[in-house]
Amino acid sequence: MDFVGKRRWFFLLSLALIITGLVSIATPPSFRIGIEFASGSAISMTYENPVDQSDVRIILTENGHDEAIIQKTSGNGFFIRTRTLDSTDIASSERKKLEEKLSALGSIEAFDVATVSPIVAQETVRNAGVAVFVASIAILIYISWAFRLVPNPFRMGTVAIIAAIHDVLIVVGFFSLAGRFINLEINAMFITGILTVVGYSVHDTIVVFDRIRENFIKNTSRNLEVIINTSIAETLGRSLTTSFTTLIVISSMLLMGGQTIQSLLYALLIGLITGTYSSLWIASQMLVVWENKEWFHLFKRGRK
Repeated sequence: MDFVGKRRWFFLLSLALIITGLVSIATPPSFRIGIEFASGSAISMTYENPVDQSDVRIILTENGHDEAIIQKTSGNGFFIRTRTLDSTDIASSERKKLEEKLSALGSIEAFDVATVSPIVAQETVRNAGVAVFVASIAILIYISWAFRLVPNPFRMGTVAIIAAIHDVLIVVGFFSLAGRFINLEINAMFITGILTVVGYSVHDTIVVFDRIRENFIKNTSRNLEVIINTSIAETLGRSLTTSFTTLIVISSMLLMGGQTIQSLLYALLIGLITGTYSSLWIASQMLVVWENKEWFHLFKRGRK
């Protein structure tokens, strides 16, 4: 099958997905922001006897705190993050009401409420951005060196980074749309998911590039389009099989629950699909576009 000859359609699909996401992001509200990225309240509580975490969530949901993030701590303790509780007298009654409702699950030894700010989350985002930037430079240098036997290895490193950005844009766009329809939040788990998506995207792209390098060294024709098309065909089965088995695991975790890591799982799910797609049909095809200098006339009629 001529994958390279159909590169225009692969690029059009990616362009449509990215534009759809960017339009959603540009239309307020861009995202449904989790409480880690906004002011909120932190509740630290400890029961005398073991209590099931699902029961705690039921109580919070029934009392208007379905956004709460619950973490089990040591012993019989829980750490709960919710939207900001009012600082007026009503807040005292709201706190008291929550404590009374939660005490129905068992005797409470300690119950403390504190106001938290989004500063820590903002620092996490900034640090993640710096980490991705430094990693991108390292990836560019590594690929340029590892594929030095192939002409223009710098292009491979650049294209791998572009493919990773492509995947991140699609995942971010999905979260913007999902926030409107299924109330999917942007939170700290989302940042973890994005970093994982970047790593997976680059890894899968390098696998395809490695096969391109092998075929380029042993192929006497040196026709880049033929070599890339052959390399895609040879790695297609491996990439799809690996991605499919991983998708089964992620889908199972989504179906079986795990609300606290829901954002992570959705980011991995969409990132895995786009990462597989971009490594096979975007990154390698961009090498052909670059080689043929098709950047400005790729979609003209008459082109393959």
